[in-house]
Amino acid sequence: MNDRDLNILLSELRSFPSETEWIEFKRNNDEDLGEYISALSNSACLQGETFGYIIFGIDDKTHRIVGTDFTPDKKGKGNEDLIPWITRLLNPKIHFDHFTLNHQEGKVVIFRIWATTNTPVTFQNISYIRIGSYKKKLSEFPEKERLIWTKDPLTDFEAGNAIDGLNGDEVLKLLDYPSYFDMMNLPLPSNKDGIIEKLCQEKLIQSNHANFSITNLGAILFAKNIEQFESINRKAIRVIIYDGKNKLKTKKEQRGQKGYANGFDGLINYIDDQLPSNEVIDTLRKEVKMYPKLSIRELVANAIIHQDFSVSGTGPMVEIYSDRIEITNPGKPLISTLRFVDHNPQSRNEKLAQFMRRLNICEERGSGIDKVLFECELYQLPAPKFIEGENYTRIILYAHKTLRQMDKEDKIRATYLHSCLKIVSGEHMTNQSLRKRFGIEERNYSIASRIISESIKAGMVKDYDPESSSKKHAKYVPFWY
Repeated sequence: MNDRDLNILLSELRSFPSETEWIEFKRNNDEDLGEYISALSNSACLQGETFGYIIFGIDDKTHRIVGTDFTPDKKGKGNEDLIPWITRLLNPKIHFDHFTLNHQEGKVVIFRIWATTNTPVTFQNISYIRIGSYKKKLSEFPEKERLIWTKDPLTDFEAGNAIDGLNGDEVLKLLDYPSYFDMMNLPLPSNKDGIIEKLCQEKLIQSNHANFSITNLGAILFAKNIEQFESINRKAIRVIIYDGKNKLKTKKEQRGQKGYANGFDGLINYIDDQLPSNEVIDTLRKEVKMYPKLSIRELVANAIIHQDFSVSGTGPMVEIYSDRIEITNPGKPLISTLRFVDHNPQSRNEKLAQFMRRLNICEERGSGIDKVLFECELYQLPAPKFIEGENYTRIILYAHKTLRQMDKEDKIRATYLHSCLKIVSGEHMTNQSLRKRFGIEERNYSIASRIISESIKAGMVKDYDPESSSKKHAKYVPFWY
């Protein structure tokens, strides 16, 4: 924020008739700064404010500027710099920043503290709260602590701000706005004001009277360099290529720098370039990449859309092994992995999903996994595996295997997913369709029959018409049908 923006903000805060639960005025005393940051973050959450503020250099009774000797780069305890010391002792690690304004009436230091979300902020393992203009321990007010745990977030992730206090030129330096207009097939406006207006309409940025903010949606989609956005830079996509079937030796690691939208095609092409080839037998033999590019595209887009942005410190990851490719996103799936095929997916980040569909990065709701399965069958690959972890979702694509090389789990998983794919196509699985799926010759129909029988015993498929005595024309459906 520049001096003009700080002066506007300071005037607004001083205009309040008294200190509030989310505004604290101080002269110089900073001994309990960490406790105040905890208190103001918790109180801002309860009051429905985006930020809490501590302003040094203001008289707390008259709100007159009196100046301060406080400097944020002073030492804390143990000779550690004050700000890193406070940050280390806060839990969770909420974001706060500070600005110095050399006002004509004296120096002012403004701390801006983000409101917590669903977790009370502690300092040195103690939570604080503001009651009027007084700082208290949160444990003395259990009803307020309960409200923090259960309070809905002020905004969804996409609507939050990644960076504030920018002028128009700074916005255009940080965002790859030409890619937005190109991907939307829109003409580039002839002047800066036209560009800014369109970005505001799309909620990629927000106008805050004196300046602009880039929203998380704008930054995560169209950042020129994601590392310039502190709140989301850990959400960059990582691609790791291993030498062999395990993690013992890494051949190469690449971390994405662009936003998800302007960097998407480059990311998919990079992944595709790392993949081995496979011979597909259809009407003729041809060499293609081991994994269908469309499948990679859909699964990476799904990982982006369905990630849980509240899981800190990690983003989507693509790991390439000699026999498989694993695509992981933070966050447990919102529906059962067994229903990924037929069920309309529930998205944590619907605005992000809608925008990516508008940009033609991903398919319409619910059709992506269907296409992945179709491509795997067309390329004669084992069925993908969907895994629900403690705080992640992982999808594994396997390299080509012959039927002999597949184990029992591979065969049952492929049979179940084949039956799901048939249902969403308005058809039913039969012995014949499963033979085609596995490349089993007609004379070996009994092999397909055994696989179906094992899948029924495993509870993954069932007879469509159990009363029928005809095995030759039997149809099969997923267990949930």
